[in-house]
Amino acid sequence: MLAIGAAAALVLTGCSDKSTDSGSDTTGTGTAGLSIQPVTQVDLEGEKVPATDPASAADPAGDGKATCAPGTAIAMAGALTGPDAALGINIVNGAKLAVTQHNEANPGCQIELKQFDTEGDPQKATQVIPQIINDRSIVGLVGPAFSGETKATGQILSDAGLPTLTSSATNATLTKNGWTSFFRGLANDDVQGPSVAKYLVNTAGYDKVCVVQDNTDYGVGLGKSVTEGLGAAADPACAASVKKGDKDFSATVTKIAAAEPDAVFFAGYYAEGAPLAQQLKSGGVDAVFVGPDGVNDPQFLSQAGSAATGAVLTCPCGPGPEQFTKDYQELNGQAPGVYSVEAYDLATVLAKGIDSGKVTRPDLLEFVRAYDAPGLARQYKWSPDGELANAQIWIYEVK
Repeated sequence: MLAIGAAAALVLTGCSDKSTDSGSDTTGTGTAGLSIQPVTQVDLEGEKVPATDPASAADPAGDGKATCAPGTAIAMAGALTGPDAALGINIVNGAKLAVTQHNEANPGCQIELKQFDTEGDPQKATQVIPQIINDRSIVGLVGPAFSGETKATGQILSDAGLPTLTSSATNATLTKNGWTSFFRGLANDDVQGPSVAKYLVNTAGYDKVCVVQDNTDYGVGLGKSVTEGLGAAADPACAASVKKGDKDFSATVTKIAAAEPDAVFFAGYYAEGAPLAQQLKSGGVDAVFVGPDGVNDPQFLSQAGSAATGAVLTCPCGPGPEQFTKDYQELNGQAPGVYSVEAYDLATVLAKGIDSGKVTRPDLLEFVRAYDAPGLARQYKWSPDGELANAQIWIYEVK
């Protein structure tokens, strides 16, 4: 794990971190040989759509002729320690690969990547984000990682005019706040919710689904979206809310067991999703466990053990292409995971802007607003409110 305190920043210019503590590929092997395998990509109607061709993706290396002033930097902010750190580590390692490839190809422009640990805590983030804003060498940000910390800091980032590109904060309301520097690099929960709901009903054929949500901004928003998308398939008699940090879900399991659903959708993170899956299994619930991007990490497999078998995991994030996965593993000592590809793509967007001479926050912000090019995961083009012009959802399965 990257040992970085909340107030510390690590400058990287092509160095390699052989981290092996947490975070892994969505096709990586977990406990007892289990792995998370991509199944298909779906649109808002839950219909299958083809994946992006990685051969057409923007290359952070560019033409190798870029020049920029020494000390030009971008930042990453998210959970690098704490119960959900694997997700943040996936992000920083993806951004690090893009910066490393850029710097190796462009000796005249060495972009620094500065890492800031928020622990995924909104209150902590309000102390960390001002450090980024006050560092004038930082012209762009990959993050914040989670929806709660983004909600808590989005206005001050917007007021500072810092290009803020998140690879993972999916709460749909984030783009409704009038922020002028926020860009979401993947589908929001109001896309994920209906897409997954229609897939579960129309493709998987589930007639009754219990929706359980945690009390984070992410969990509440996604739970509402999925419930609405499921329509009559969402059984209100077994709907439940849990608190972030809970480990005993006996009351929820009892309620779900009595309902005998076909599936249980948990809107939250793997730290709670794993014990919930275990307790559902031990409580005699045979329903398929379904989790979103907050659960879609090999840490879910490690912590849930055999109870993860057969789980359906969804994500607005895409799986890593073959060459990307090879390069990522070589640099980071572990396979990519959820949000790694998006972080790589967004760091590439910022690098492209810097290489084109946009080395101030206002200039880089205008560059991102006008950006329209393919990445490894998808086409990146944003509407005025910072949402992608087109976004899809991936379906995965634990096998």
